[in-house]
Amino acid sequence: MEVLAKQGRTYLPLPYAVKGMDVSFSGILTYMEQEGVKLVRAGEATPADLCHSLQETVFAMLVEITERAMAHCGQKQVLIVGGVACNKRLQEMMALMAEARGAAVCAMDSRYCIDNGAMIAVAGLFQHGFAPPEPVSGTWCTQRYRTDAVETTWR
Repeated sequence: MEVLAKQGRTYLPLPYAVKGMDVSFSGILTYMEQEGVKLVRAGEATPADLCHSLQETVFAMLVEITERAMAHCGQKQVLIVGGVACNKRLQEMMALMAEARGAAVCAMDSRYCIDNGAMIAVAGLFQHGFAPPEPVSGTWCTQRYRTDAVETTWR
């Protein structure tokens, strides 16, 4: 296992799965559960090394798809929100990407980023106001639902 030094911490290369604007965390989770445990037991890595590597890898994936979305849509601004947006390292990485593109990044005040539940509720309110109600028997849930496949009638 190649170990890279980054910002005074040990960075372990982890599975990185980005396809277009989609990310997959299943490979990185499996790696952490299986190989990460082995590395710690063998003394080749510490739990802190694994946590640092996980954060850096996942945030790099998020920055990559954000940059791609900005390029695709011709945007010069990005707003990051939600609980993970409170993380200063993610804010720093997004700011570096935005600066390199001549763009700006805005991180919402952490008081408004704790839970995306409010944002989901507003989306539901919009949908309720612009589309006929759907009976519960006609609804379904899936974790693999693509957000770009949702018809947004209120736009």
